[in-house]
Amino acid sequence: MNQQADNYVAIYSDGACSGNPGVGGFGVVLLHNRKRLELSKGFRKTTNNRMELMAVIQGLSCLKKRCHVTVYTDSQYIVNSITMGWAKKWQANGWKRNSKERALNSDLWQELLSLCEEHDVEFKWIKGHHGNKENEVCDRLATQAASGTDLDIDSVYEASNQ
Repeated sequence: MNQQADNYVAIYSDGACSGNPGVGGFGVVLLHNRKRLELSKGFRKTTNNRMELMAVIQGLSCLKKRCHVTVYTDSQYIVNSITMGWAKKWQANGWKRNSKERALNSDLWQELLSLCEEHDVEFKWIKGHHGNKENEVCDRLATQAASGTDLDIDSVYEASNQ
């Protein structure tokens, strides 16, 4: 991807969860030209994978026009599910991983796949807690959001896990 293009955006994302499931949060950093946007949100009960997914979704949802995007994440769950075609396969199979197991987080996968159709998105895995400046910022944002007092409700997770 042409990282110098006017419509290029780099998105760094991370999720955090204290307990799994437990209190969680996500952090996102968007970089476009010389502009920077940091986002975060905390949830009272969720999972780490849901926070990882919500972070990417939140980042992509901020884009107002079609963009070339590189998503940097330390979540192999996300990178592998997209780059190896697993998420699209689950979708084609009615959100089933196989004949017996349902795909988890189908609400978020559906939203992410839809957003990926709106943009030219490349996913890159980066090793977490290994000195990548933006990944460290995302981790801090996610952890702070999870430890905040104004926690949101992950209604889909809570409704399906009563």
